[in-house]
Amino acid sequence: MDCNEVTNEAEDAKALEARLSKIGHIFIVLSGKGGVGKSTVAVNLALSLSLRGMRTGILDVDIHGPSIPKLLGLSGQQVGAANNEIIPIEVYGNIKVVSMGFLLDGNERAVIWRGPMKAKVIKEFVQHVAWGDLDCLVVDCPPGTGDEPLSVAQLLGAKSSAIIVTTPQQMSTIDVEKCITFCEQLGLPVAGIIENMSGFVCPDCGKEVDIFSSGGGKKLAEQFDLPFLGKIPLDPDIVKSGEEEKPYMYYYSKTKTAEKFDEIIEQIVAFGMKENVYSGSKTVAEPATKTVANKEDTMKFAVPTNEGKLCAHFGHCEKFAIIDANEQGAILNETYITPPPHEPGLLPPWLSQQGVNCIIAGGMGSRAQQLFAQAGVKVVTGAQGEYPREVIENYLKGTLVTGTNTCDH
Repeated sequence: MDCNEVTNEAEDAKALEARLSKIGHIFIVLSGKGGVGKSTVAVNLALSLSLRGMRTGILDVDIHGPSIPKLLGLSGQQVGAANNEIIPIEVYGNIKVVSMGFLLDGNERAVIWRGPMKAKVIKEFVQHVAWGDLDCLVVDCPPGTGDEPLSVAQLLGAKSSAIIVTTPQQMSTIDVEKCITFCEQLGLPVAGIIENMSGFVCPDCGKEVDIFSSGGGKKLAEQFDLPFLGKIPLDPDIVKSGEEEKPYMYYYSKTKTAEKFDEIIEQIVAFGMKENVYSGSKTVAEPATKTVANKEDTMKFAVPTNEGKLCAHFGHCEKFAIIDANEQGAILNETYITPPPHEPGLLPPWLSQQGVNCIIAGGMGSRAQQLFAQAGVKVVTGAQGEYPREVIENYLKGTLVTGTNTCDH
């Protein structure tokens, strides 16, 4: 190896370290077996994290069968490039996505590469992508313990933990055991195991049937003394959302299955992002979620409007009035911005990204209120008045009149 090669390797290592320093934690989604719904789980876990106001990235390293673009409704799109960096596609307010699927001419195009080429591309996806500051990065790996998972674990292991997906039946758990020992051999902490396709709830009668048996994931977790994160049932709407390219956690956020994803994320956040990750050897950075501003800080309000006046429901407004005020109650700035197309769960993280720390609206659904609370954004509903500036001034003076929440669904 000559001096130039040594210098290049040192520069690459420094560039990689600088990139990773801006990422809070990395979750590597693995499975020892194909067909367990790993990509679907990865996407919806990332969506759940983003709905909590976390700046989230999704890296799809399934080189031969990338499915993340379709699951996110991004089929046919391509990444850009600027200043020798790959520019990820941004979607749903605070999610950045990179996939091999964005580099192909069509879905029918086969990628015929050996291991070294795949490892090189995965390194490029980490080292030369403009991820920016992320609270978490979710990496979707192909099934098995081959080149792609190995490259990811070796590149990202210092800030990572694995989330392992299985289905309940023994045929799946046998292969997933190999995935667990793969993590042990590489020193990759395991945040927990998810049992997917666990039972089917009949949409007509509500009866649950264990089509693929049940409990295999939990038994596996107990066998290896790992956290069991939860069970996700078979849900026809998950299949439908994938076929229609409508991300499940946004378009079916009020279903029982969506609640299961939320419960799993609660455990991941509590266990993997606030405490030491499994094995006790590595710690994870606290997520950099936005919080309500202190009293001495400038407050940034958002008021939903139609034709310049307060409208009844924050999710169906024409524009948001964004108003800055200081602690003395003086209005410093007032601007109007057009929101993205209304989709379930999108506006809370989007407004949080604008720096908003208080929403004043005539009405707001309970799910949206929950998402704002998780992002540390205060919500005032039932506000009465016409003009946003007047509404904010009355709020700051303590004279704002509020009534019934005009939207309580």
